[in-house]
Amino acid sequence: MEQPTALNLPPVEPLPDETQRYFDICQEKLGLVPNVLRAYSHDIDKLNAFTALYNDLMLGESGLSKLEREMIAVAVSSENGCFYCLVAHGAAVRSLSGNPELGEMIAFNYRVTPLEPRQRAMLDFSIKMTRASASIEEADRQVLRDHGFSDRDIWDIASVASFYNMTNRMASAVDMRPNPEYHAMARS
Repeated sequence: MEQPTALNLPPVEPLPDETQRYFDICQEKLGLVPNVLRAYSHDIDKLNAFTALYNDLMLGESGLSKLEREMIAVAVSSENGCFYCLVAHGAAVRSLSGNPELGEMIAFNYRVTPLEPRQRAMLDFSIKMTRASASIEEADRQVLRDHGFSDRDIWDIASVASFYNMTNRMASAVDMRPNPEYHAMARS
C-alpha cells in the first residue's frame, strides 16, 4: 500500500487492538480506511487525539446537521486549496445530500450553489473566519442568530471551521493524498 503522505512515517505495527478495531469499523462502513487515519497511525496518541476531536465535531450532538458540518469542511477546504479534504469531504457531501453536484459546487464556489439562506450565512461566516478570523465581530455572529442559529450552533460552526483550517494546513504540508475510492463515491 502506498504511503498516505510524502513523509516516510511507517505505522505502528502491530496497531493497538483498539486502533485496529477502529480501522476495521472504517473498512466495514466506508469500504476503506481513510488515509488521514493511516497518516496519523505512526503516533497512536496523535491519532487518538485527532479522531476524538473529529468524532466530537463531525458526529457528536449539534444543532448543525452532519451535512452542514461537511459543507463547512468543503467550503473551508476550497478556500485553503486542500486537495485531500476537498476530495474526501466532497464525497461526504454527495453521499449525505444525495446530490452529486453539491460537493463540486461548494468546492468550486459555494456562492454559486443554490443554498438555503441559513446555509449561505453559515458558509459566509466560515469563510470569513478562514480569511481573517480577527475581523469577526458581533455583527457577524448576529447575522447567524438572525438566520436561526443559537449561540451553541455558532460555537459549533466556529469549531468545525477551525478544525478544517488546521487539518487543511497539515494535509497540504505533508502532501496527504485522499484514498482513490473517494473520487467515485456517491456519483449517481
